[in-house]
Amino acid sequence: MLSTLTVDIGTTSVKLCLFGEDASLLVSARPATPVVRDELGQVYDVEALHRLVREFVGGLPPARRSGIRRIALTGVGESGGLVGPDGALASPMILWHDHRGAAHLERLSTQQRSRLYRITGLPVNGNYALSKVAWALEHAQSVEGVVWLNVVEHLALVLTGECWAEPSLASRTMALDVGAGSWSAEACATLGVDPGVFPALRPATSGVPIRSAVADALGLSRDVEVHVAGHDHMVGAIGAGLDRGELLNSTGTTEGLLLLTGSPWLDDEAEASKLANGRACAGAEFTLFASIPTGGSAFATLQSMLAIDEASLTACVESLHRRYLAGEAELQGTPLVLPRFRGSPPPTKDGSARGIVAGIGDDTTAEDIVLGCFLGLVLQYAEVLDLFGTRPERIKVIGPAARNDLWMQLKADLLGVPLSASGADEVVSRGAQALASGASLDWAAHHPVDVVPDPARHDRLRSWAEHVLPLWRHLQEGPS
Repeated sequence: MLSTLTVDIGTTSVKLCLFGEDASLLVSARPATPVVRDELGQVYDVEALHRLVREFVGGLPPARRSGIRRIALTGVGESGGLVGPDGALASPMILWHDHRGAAHLERLSTQQRSRLYRITGLPVNGNYALSKVAWALEHAQSVEGVVWLNVVEHLALVLTGECWAEPSLASRTMALDVGAGSWSAEACATLGVDPGVFPALRPATSGVPIRSAVADALGLSRDVEVHVAGHDHMVGAIGAGLDRGELLNSTGTTEGLLLLTGSPWLDDEAEASKLANGRACAGAEFTLFASIPTGGSAFATLQSMLAIDEASLTACVESLHRRYLAGEAELQGTPLVLPRFRGSPPPTKDGSARGIVAGIGDDTTAEDIVLGCFLGLVLQYAEVLDLFGTRPERIKVIGPAARNDLWMQLKADLLGVPLSASGADEVVSRGAQALASGASLDWAAHHPVDVVPDPARHDRLRSWAEHVLPLWRHLQEGPS
């Protein structure tokens, strides 16, 4: 490996790491992702974001700074903004879940939507960048010479002075021909966008020299190369050493499910499932991906809903885990929680959907609500996994959920499939280092912990799931 500075721009936080040549994590920080409000919602505070990177690098000892050989950038996929020829922003840097361009999609016909899926491998949705590009072009003061860059790609521009797009991030724009791996004039024309607004593609393994002035200002060697490693979940697959037949369960604010495939899945069944196809970060492989909007964010929701702090919620979850293993957690009397706190997953993918709690009585406790929430998360997870039409040989779990014993055990027991939870932090960032170094990673190096299903608990959970299924379906069909 090469000594690498990694930047992972997430929804909630920015993960800043320095890895040594032996892939050891030397220094890390996790500041909140900086955002500001405009007239339509929150957007990235780009200056504050770049300042976080400068301050992290500036805080490193000179010897460590001078030893850095690569900078590898990763992050959320559907964000971005227009950048002018002078490098200045020509639009806000829009967040991935922002739907300000969704009106451009509402007038599309059923045939146009189906055609877009066949080209791009993505279901038509306001999350993806193409509708945001159309909105930004419509509202920009000048569009002369502008290009669209993901927030990660914009940081690469600041560091190198060059504009480029990375294929896995490009495959989240709804403007890329996923099979051909090139920008699609037909897809862009659907929303009246000139494909020339998208920059040339450069693979994650290909770096660009840092600008000399930037290197000098940061105290870095002028030999440093900058890599856009790609979409965070796909970079996580590199970090996890994901193989065909395995599923990556990448957890954070949201929850991602990812499989590697040899070709895109673009038939009628895939379109109906609203699974997202993509380009892998390395090699000629493709990805099949589903995002569950409510993942780790459920913790913040529960804290707010129940007016408890993080320590109290953690203690509650640990207590529930002990009771569950001892067979003392009463499932039948637990409230049923449809955890659509941030929208619904495939196959509906409705960003306006909201959660519902049913079955509350005068004896319902906060602990009952917490258990009901995790049961709902796991039931929702199992339904989304069914859309893939295959049972993985192994599920590799990375991110915060890997350290949540209750969440992991409920998943293993409901599915009847063993989980392998990473014992190391920052697997996505480790994948970014591997891509920038031209190296591969072994899952065993993360000291994974196997979570094995128990047959008796599996039967009990399946029985509970069958019992609540009519009510679950009723809640899913209710109003947003």
